[in-house]
Amino acid sequence: MTAVNVEPLEFEKPIVELERRLVELRDQSEGHDLGLESEIRKIEEKLNKTKLDIYRHLSPWQRVQIARHPQRPFMLDYVERCFEDFLELHGDRKIGDDEAMPGGFAQLEGRRCVIVGHQKGRDTRENLRRNFGSAHPEGYRKAMRLMKLGEKFGAPIIALIDTPGAYPGIGAEERNIAEAIAYNLREMMLLKVPIIAVVLGEGGSGGALGIGVADRVLMMENAYYSVISPEGCAAILWKDRKFAKEAAEAMKITAQHLNDLGIIDEVIDEPLGGAHHDHVAAARALKSAIQKHLIELEKKDTATLLKERYEKFRQFGEFRER
Repeated sequence: MTAVNVEPLEFEKPIVELERRLVELRDQSEGHDLGLESEIRKIEEKLNKTKLDIYRHLSPWQRVQIARHPQRPFMLDYVERCFEDFLELHGDRKIGDDEAMPGGFAQLEGRRCVIVGHQKGRDTRENLRRNFGSAHPEGYRKAMRLMKLGEKFGAPIIALIDTPGAYPGIGAEERNIAEAIAYNLREMMLLKVPIIAVVLGEGGSGGALGIGVADRVLMMENAYYSVISPEGCAAILWKDRKFAKEAAEAMKITAQHLNDLGIIDEVIDEPLGGAHHDHVAAARALKSAIQKHLIELEKKDTATLLKERYEKFRQFGEFRER
């Protein structure tokens, strides 16, 4: 099903105006010979050109806005469309369950795998239930419990990242959120099964990295992955969050920038305008990318897999001057 009634972003308003004009002309010409065909064709051509001009030249800040779009497909939307027989498992066996971090077993074209990820809400009630996609320590401990189950049964791990960051509240600190994330970083490096992480929308800091240590790190075309939000960066460097646009540009946080820097392994193309315009097409592209990389990783023996994963993350930040 394609997303409907999509709320336009500020930079999309020229497109919305042309679409409105096109609908008006078609309504006027329907059932009447008013000679509007030429005008309709001109509007259609202008609309297509405007879409290409806008969507093929998006700024980093505009991509951040798309990544946060409330109608963008979330983790469970992709699970429903890309996987079969998803069986959700609950609880970290220490404190409780965290609905911001669902996970469980599923099938990917006959291949059993473990899926973990961040889930946001569509409305206020669900966002409160999912804590706006910001996981507590229980979420990260649950994720690691499921990953180790996957390792036990030889199932590859798929991590679907979409979070503004781990929850920074007092309760999370009291229950050792930093320790839970740090533990995951170490243990994911040692898991003896293939791991693929995909940044679906927001990839916020340690909250994202807590399930992001993987053999392959992929990003949707309009996602971002960063140590801090553009607003947070602007508040520190410019002393005002209104400079978030400039911060997003300077931080190199888009999929295209990170692919060029070698931080991620592939940019997954989205439908024109963003994944929220066509959930089915976005899921199809995600599924294809995951399958491709799983086939490549499953050819590697365990020693090679672990060695390459370790080297992949150790080389980040290394630069050589000519």
